[in-house]
Amino acid sequence: MIDFYLNHILTIITFLPLIGAIFLLFVNKENVGFIRNFALFLTLVLFLLSLPLYFKFDSASAGFQFEEKVSWLPSLGVSYHLAIDGISLLLVLLTTFLTPIVILSSRTAITKRIKEYMIVFLMLETGMLGVFCALDLFLFYIFWEGMLIPMYFIIGVWGGKRKIYAAIKFFMFTMFGGVLMLVAILSLYFIHFKQTGVYSFDFTDLNQVLLASKGQVWLFLAFSLAFAIKVPMFPLHTWLPDAHVEAPTGGSVILAGVLLKMGTYGFLRFCIPLFPNASHSYIGLISILAIIGIIYGALVSMVQPDLKKMVAYSSVSHLGFVMLGIFALNVTSVQGSIIQMINHGLSTGALFLIVGMIYERRHTRLISDFGGLARQMPVFVTFFMIITLSSIGLPGLNGFVGEFLILLGTFQTHKIFAIFAASGVIFAAVYMLWMFQRVNFGKLDNPENQKLKDLNWREITVLVPIVVFCFWIGVYPSTFLGKTEATVTKLLQDAQLKREKVITYENSLKKSQIEWVSNQVSEE
Repeated sequence: MIDFYLNHILTIITFLPLIGAIFLLFVNKENVGFIRNFALFLTLVLFLLSLPLYFKFDSASAGFQFEEKVSWLPSLGVSYHLAIDGISLLLVLLTTFLTPIVILSSRTAITKRIKEYMIVFLMLETGMLGVFCALDLFLFYIFWEGMLIPMYFIIGVWGGKRKIYAAIKFFMFTMFGGVLMLVAILSLYFIHFKQTGVYSFDFTDLNQVLLASKGQVWLFLAFSLAFAIKVPMFPLHTWLPDAHVEAPTGGSVILAGVLLKMGTYGFLRFCIPLFPNASHSYIGLISILAIIGIIYGALVSMVQPDLKKMVAYSSVSHLGFVMLGIFALNVTSVQGSIIQMINHGLSTGALFLIVGMIYERRHTRLISDFGGLARQMPVFVTFFMIITLSSIGLPGLNGFVGEFLILLGTFQTHKIFAIFAASGVIFAAVYMLWMFQRVNFGKLDNPENQKLKDLNWREITVLVPIVVFCFWIGVYPSTFLGKTEATVTKLLQDAQLKREKVITYENSLKKSQIEWVSNQVSEE
């Protein structure tokens, strides 16, 4: 029984939420308590079921593990292929960890259409897990586009005053990038057939395709645009603040915690291994855009009067660090980027939870409406302080580990990029600490704030697991970095070998052409 489970663990954890969503379709919507408890219980069970991925994962192996592969549409070369490696392992666990936290946090925030909310959230979890596990690009694309639908409804149905505008903007931006990626996938599919005579959408097959440097550029740009929108990279970030501000708290947490990581994951999983020459050619441009995003996101966050919008813009800055680390293309920086994806999911997700908790009490997110909360809500402010320090990268907390590795790795390859990016750390401290001081200290002179109640046990239960991991990663990061090192090392080595092979082949062609021209001239 255990062997059967481990052999099919990815299928079970990916589709269990969808099965739960289908079950809820047949439950009377008036049975609100059962619906809430069922969704929470199912997602908690799913998290526990996903833990063997961590404990059974072979850290010394750089290849894919827990692999499941079955021919699906053999005439088209489509297979049902799931597997994870060190890159996707932590992202899968982050997804299963955050989802029950979001479900629990929504108990008082979501009071209408509760059945529908739980259904779309469970569907969304299946889509997110599928993106991180799928190795067949046809299957990957289904999950990639499929998870847009539940997120669209989460924003559009349970969002704020401008929810329809934000939902449509989110959908159109992401859909546009997805269509370009589909064209690139199909192009790669037919190129593989031309080179091998075999139709296949499988990543492991397509990764064997050798493309000329110029040919890689167009496919790289198509994939990159889809992933850059999802990150979101400057200047493709404009959908993010609207989506975050209008989404309910749970939607904002899962959007920041998991959905944005699909973009950075896509660069690591597909762009660098499939198009190493193009990736190397665009290091400068992407690094510059990442640095602009780091500084721009921090400066715009600094002037935001709205707490939630400030946290939203901070994501642009934090994800800029992740992109900078990925395209420094060394083991230190890429490992830093992977751990920073997890850190951002924890810290920023917790910030959105904190903003949601105070919004439920005051029904305002304006920083100017608060002040002196440390006297009235000491437990709340304690959690707020820890998460704030985590977000700015205080040593001993998770944010420091990721940013330090990214800057260290980037400094090894591009010193000037690291120097400019380091300014983002300073700006982050400015806008986060200034916000924290205005909200929690000073005079408690607003009568509305004097009536506020501190966190209850449910809210404490929501935040404690995140705080535990913030300290865990900050104090003992090798627990997580050890799972990624072998995979990252092999990915970068394989990409470099493939790049050198393409360069060697192109140089030999040029040499042959020069020799042919010389012979023609000699004959004349």
